[in-house]
Amino acid sequence: MNGLFSNAAARSAQRSANASLADLTAAVGVSGLAFAQNNPGFLSVIDQHAAGVRDSLSADARPLTAILLAAYAEGVRDAAFQHGWQAPEGEIDWTGDDWVLRRLLAVCTLARTLPPQR
Repeated sequence: MNGLFSNAAARSAQRSANASLADLTAAVGVSGLAFAQNNPGFLSVIDQHAAGVRDSLSADARPLTAILLAAYAEGVRDAAFQHGWQAPEGEIDWTGDDWVLRRLLAVCTLARTLPPQR
């Protein structure tokens, strides 16, 4: 019986992580990735942030998962809010130097590399 509940909890965590990453992609990823396509310098900065995220999550020792990425993004947002950061309202100005938005966009780029869920 214990395995049944463990599997249910794992499926629930996976669904929650996928939903969180989908929300993040809608809020940040779509516009950020569109901006990056036309701005190679910006794309390079996002790639550097993605490498930083991978390092933080020890992705060289364990595979990235939706759960890890969603938890990382939530941690970044929580820490940013505690330090006075405010999420932009409306359209995001990607020309600004907002570390938090760039880090969250890096999470979105990494989420795109995850294998599709069955």
